[in-house]
Order: sequence, then structure tokens, then C-alpha cells
Amino acid sequence: MRKNLVKFFIAFFLIFIVDQAIKMIFIDGFSWEGEFFSLVLTYNKGVAFSMFAFLDEWLKFIQIALILGVFVYLVVEKKLLCSHAIWLGALLGAGSSNITDRFIHGGVVDYVFWHKWFNFAVFNFADVMIDLCVVMILWQSFRKRRESGK
Repeated sequence: MRKNLVKFFIAFFLIFIVDQAIKMIFIDGFSWEGEFFSLVLTYNKGVAFSMFAFLDEWLKFIQIALILGVFVYLVVEKKLLCSHAIWLGALLGAGSSNITDRFIHGGVVDYVFWHKWFNFAVFNFADVMIDLCVVMILWQSFRKRRESGK
């Protein structure tokens, strides 16, 4: 269990630090306009596609409660944590980075804006990592279930 917690926290802090470092580049003024996508600073007051922005200040506290709840669940369900320590650490690190933005900047720092053929939501590295982590956890679970069924 200790080894898995170390993996979890390394992944957590690695993603958290990388995400915050990238965001600082945009807060310091970097931007770029491209044909397919642009890198422009925005602050998202809600979650994906600005949903739940009406919750205003309450949103960050709800999200903290959710992340703490997931962490407690993982500590209790040691098997789940042991099976996906790195991906769960990265997932919670990315989520925590976005929550940190809400306290420091009043909203999540987003900067990738896809605008070729359609306007897509503006997102950031943490958002990509959250999606990747969910896919990897599902893939590992599916693969493990398939292997145990043979």
C-alpha cells in the first residue's frame, strides 16, 4: 500500500506542478493565434462548458468536498487505489490544480481554444489529463476484467 501511495502522490504533484507552471505562462501574457486553434487566456467560472457557473463561490467548496470524498474512498478501497495509483493521483492532481485556480484567480485558467470548423470550449492541460486518466482507468479495468475471465 505504501508503494502505491508514493506513486499516487508523485503523479498528483507532478501533474499539479506542471499544470500550474503552464498556466503561469499564460497569466504572464503569452498568447498565440493559429488557424485551427489559439492559445488565449480565459477564466472559466463554471465547470466544463461553463456549466454550474451560477454556483459562484460555492462551486470551489463543492469541488473540494468531492475530491476529499474521492480520496477518502480510495484510502478505504485499497484495491482500487492499488490498481490505478498513478492514474488516480494524476486525476486528483489535475482536479486540485483547477480548484486552486478558483481560489487564486477567481476561475479556472483555460487557454486552448479550438476554432476551426466549430467553436469548442476553451480548456487546459489539467482538463486533458482528467480525460486521459478516466480513459486509462477504464481501459485498465476493462483489460483486467477480460484477463481474469480467461
